[in-house]
Amino acid sequence: MEKLAKSLVAVLILLVAAVPLLGQQITAQPETIELRARMPENGGWSQEFIYGQVNVPIKLRMTSDDVVHSFALGQSSRPSVEIFPGKFSETELTFDQAGEYTFYCTRWCGANHWRMRGTIVIEGPAAAAQPTSVPPLFLQLGLDLDAPHLAQIIPPNRPDTARARGRTNALPDGLTVGDTIWSKSPEALWKDLKADEALDDQEVWDMVAWGLSLQGSPGWLAQGRELFTQNCLACHGESGKGDGVMVRDLPPMNHDKMGSEATRPPDFSDPAVLLGASPALLEGKIIRGGMGTGMPYWGNIFTSEQIRSLVLYLYSFQIELEERP
Repeated sequence: MEKLAKSLVAVLILLVAAVPLLGQQITAQPETIELRARMPENGGWSQEFIYGQVNVPIKLRMTSDDVVHSFALGQSSRPSVEIFPGKFSETELTFDQAGEYTFYCTRWCGANHWRMRGTIVIEGPAAAAQPTSVPPLFLQLGLDLDAPHLAQIIPPNRPDTARARGRTNALPDGLTVGDTIWSKSPEALWKDLKADEALDDQEVWDMVAWGLSLQGSPGWLAQGRELFTQNCLACHGESGKGDGVMVRDLPPMNHDKMGSEATRPPDFSDPAVLLGASPALLEGKIIRGGMGTGMPYWGNIFTSEQIRSLVLYLYSFQIELEERP
């Protein structure tokens, strides 16, 4: 009997020890959530909010009720998932920190496509205190994103990085400090350099192009082009003229009344538009959106590096930029 009792005690101890492990296995099983995509006019995402727990997988089973959509997670390198009518696509997500995560559609489905956004709310233990984030530069500078910013000085020819590098091996000091370049428009940089450098107008513009080229991480050109094509082209147009298929029925932008009504995007083929805008200002417009103009906000969709690449790509409509080797 004593031997039997000891055996029973041992079994009970093993069972008690196993219960937490079994609980972990049970709670770690992915929760399957059906998510239906519809054009915004038809209701958008079937669930605007999805709830989950830290380190507990969420399995999304997705289909479309009308046209082809896609599912993408903001500020993430995860590839988007195509969602087709009459078929189900699946993806599994696991978050290691509590917080709110934005999901969105990358397939243009109509004029209100940008409303195809939702939030995944992850609950769990509070994350360790993070260092206070630095506000975007446009906030630090107090920029008015809706104020007119057209350049008054236009280069004789398209500014070209290669021409500048062919003339000299070093940039002027004013073009070597990142925040200095990011806070000033190309026109303002040109004015600063023109006052200090014994160069003709075009040579100074070429120096400005070179300085801007050094502001991106390796691969920024391809990344910026991809972001523009996927998220901006339908409104801004392939050549940046603001004539995309989604905005052709809107009135042209009035630069003296920016932010007052939904209009076509600015015409990036006009050198005055981009050469008068600082990188910080363009960054702010991307982060905040166009307010009343109809441009959506992208601050919780793109990473800071993606926004930087996109800003530099926009300048490529007017300036010959080169990536750093």
